[in-house]
Amino acid sequence: MTRRTFQRAGEAERRQDLITATLDSISEHGLEGATVRDIAARAGVTGGLIRHYFTGKDQMVQAAYREMLATMTRTAVDAMADAGEDAHHRLHRFIVANVSPPIADPKALSLWAAFIGRVRSDEELARIHRENYMLFLEILENLVASLLSGHGRQPTPSECRHLAIAINGLIDGLWLENSLASDLFDEDRLPQIALDAVEALLGGIALRPAVGMN
Repeated sequence: MTRRTFQRAGEAERRQDLITATLDSISEHGLEGATVRDIAARAGVTGGLIRHYFTGKDQMVQAAYREMLATMTRTAVDAMADAGEDAHHRLHRFIVANVSPPIADPKALSLWAAFIGRVRSDEELARIHRENYMLFLEILENLVASLLSGHGRQPTPSECRHLAIAINGLIDGLWLENSLASDLFDEDRLPQIALDAVEALLGGIALRPAVGMN
């Protein structure tokens, strides 16, 4: 195992390396098997240095869960970066990103499965989960509102929330499909299914990007 060198690393970089090591350990060993000793070894630090950044394993797990969710959401948002102001293309990119690698992959699934079993019994994990869920819905609501407004509709907040929840449920299901059995599908199959379903939810509004846009 390669040990990282921390002597010249900044505080933020050291903390981030510990979070990354925590995620790697949880992915391989699960929440119970991910020990502070293993995390320290992966990060190339002593247990004493870990206590400089975290009060204990529970706080490390919470930081790791926050990082995992934030990274997935950030990756999907970043996928819209070159879509300009085109509402169709932005929603298209956001949906495809959420059901495709690197968001949908076996490691992400193993981490999600490890954390989700603890969410109901850990108040802080539950709070982190809820915060990210509400942020994700807000992103979808804004994308849906922008798209429908461009088609002459003035959706109410309730309608946007309703559609956002439905789209999120669809994304969750196809994310699980791709993470569990990506080898069973052509590369574009699940994104295409997602787009078809969202277009149906939106009353037939096409999400395909204009010619020349990927």
